[in-house]
Amino acid sequence: MTALRALSWDHDGADWPNRTASRFVEAGGLRWHVQRTGSGPPILLLHGTGASTHSFRDLLPLLATHHEVLAPDLPGHGFSSRPEDPEAMSLPGMAQALSAMLAQQNFKPALAVGHSAGAALLLRLAIDGVITPRGIVSLNGAVLPQPGFRHPLFSAFVRGIVSSDTVARWFAGRIAEPGGFERLMGATGSDLDARGAALYRRLSSAPAQVGAALAMMARWDLRPIERDMAKLAPPLLLVTAARDRMILPGESVKVRARLPSADIEQLIDAGHLAHEEHPARIAALIAAFARRPEVGLFQDDGRHGMVDSR
Repeated sequence: MTALRALSWDHDGADWPNRTASRFVEAGGLRWHVQRTGSGPPILLLHGTGASTHSFRDLLPLLATHHEVLAPDLPGHGFSSRPEDPEAMSLPGMAQALSAMLAQQNFKPALAVGHSAGAALLLRLAIDGVITPRGIVSLNGAVLPQPGFRHPLFSAFVRGIVSSDTVARWFAGRIAEPGGFERLMGATGSDLDARGAALYRRLSSAPAQVGAALAMMARWDLRPIERDMAKLAPPLLLVTAARDRMILPGESVKVRARLPSADIEQLIDAGHLAHEEHPARIAALIAAFARRPEVGLFQDDGRHGMVDSR
């Protein structure tokens, strides 16, 4: 296992958002931190690279009023353990790990929501038939290859350097330098409140968290998603943000070119972390998507409420 300093649940997690919903489970050789709460059609939430369940701190309770919600920390992120095999941090490796965790939890999502790289994981799981949700919501999803990551020279040598413990400690140190964290957050194009910023600062102070993010990015190959996207069966909603500097809004248009059935909703006053800036608006978009006839999770009860229609 990595020798990098990781977050401590007793210390760093003492005031963790939605802590009462947290539990630790063993699956696929990993110790997972998951949050599970609410009742209704089950919904799976997956955060992006370098984040954790805290990313859904305000969205999760809103969704839990109509859904049973499951939100895990991805391998090596937050309070979940990191696999010993470096290749397990690849897209197929993480999808396999998530499959084991979902089976252990006996959780079969009727709806799936993923932010950034979490959206790519959901597409992989759905294309492979591991999950069969009625619909998928991509929040600023990183689902197509970015320039530079297609090249075969991004090889084992480069991956080894990027995901080394020394580099992880160096990156964590750079973030901790004056202005380092502010530059990191500025790249998202999002304006977080003090609580949200403090939680990201806490995460980025742990070299193990930084190392997991680097290892994940070093092995992330989205070309199979691009190749297989036409096989995606569930309806797909692409939520984008005009101020996102990480996944440009135009990426959603490229996705729809490969999957014409996909719909796009854009927020003009948000960045990459739109679901943290505007959780109520994102929850409303998800609720409206769940009521669409092609998704069919809910129907109106005549009093502007929602009734499970499964």
